[in-house]
Amino acid sequence: MVAPLAVTMGEPAGIGGDIALAAWSRAREAGLPPFLVIDDADRLAALAQRVAIGVPLARVDGPEAALGVFASALPVLHRPLPRRVESGRPDAANAGAVIASIEEAVALARAGRVAAIVTNPIHKKTLYDSGFAYPGHTEFLAALAGGVRVAMMLACDALRVVPVTVHVALRQAIAILDTERVVACGRLAAASLARDFGVAQPRLAVAGLNPHAGEDGAMGDEDARIVAPAVAALRAAGIAAKGPLAPDTMFHAAARATYDAALCMYHDQALIPLKTLDFEGGVNYTLGLPFVRTSPDHGTAFDVAGTGRARPQSLMAALRLAADIAARRG
Repeated sequence: MVAPLAVTMGEPAGIGGDIALAAWSRAREAGLPPFLVIDDADRLAALAQRVAIGVPLARVDGPEAALGVFASALPVLHRPLPRRVESGRPDAANAGAVIASIEEAVALARAGRVAAIVTNPIHKKTLYDSGFAYPGHTEFLAALAGGVRVAMMLACDALRVVPVTVHVALRQAIAILDTERVVACGRLAAASLARDFGVAQPRLAVAGLNPHAGEDGAMGDEDARIVAPAVAALRAAGIAAKGPLAPDTMFHAAARATYDAALCMYHDQALIPLKTLDFEGGVNYTLGLPFVRTSPDHGTAFDVAGTGRARPQSLMAALRLAADIAARRG
């Protein structure tokens, strides 16, 4: 790797700092790729002292200096916060710094100065209260990339899932679901499996929306009217897609062996099986961006922030996946 990864600040009152420090402390034994954090160095130093893990920090002027210091200290692009952080208590006064950290990471990635970005969890309501206009990370990153079409993939060793609708109420998810949306997500998933995961002939399993995939119309017509035409369109485009499948029989071990990613119709249909299989090792990966972005597959965990109890496994998995995809693209 010729450039480090960039880890964003995330919500400073959450566990982003905790897990970044913990990941660096395990970097050598775990074989993690070099990374830097875009964060308030004074905050991280105080946090390291509080949780008693003794991580040394090195302020760097740019990513180019990070590789030289990573073996002995966690490189930090120091970006001071306007308000003192109290773990577990988010403050909208710091929202601007959280957003700026994401923007800077994207600019560095697009300039080739970092190999990929890994975003620490944000607290959406705090950002909304400050005027943030996007539903979440994914939509903001798409806008920063010029308005490209994106989708969210959640991945662990046992399963990859792509939800067609994401952070909306279930009633709204059903209302906005259409064939074009399913096809677009399927195309993004197949392209990314080939490009970023090295799957020569990607196989997609497409979940039905309703129980038993509608039971031939007895439990709703959406599967016949929306999902089946999408599967046919994906096949016509040369993608090995099958479905709509009964969602309750898609995720046992024998079924998972028959596909490379599952296309799911709404958030929980995708995330419940993945988090059940590997709660700590799941990674959020954004399909469709011109740069590589991963994230831990968990939230801010205010209840354990600043206590030393936050577990860094998902961040570590996100770092590994980001480095692997960046290397494959490179």
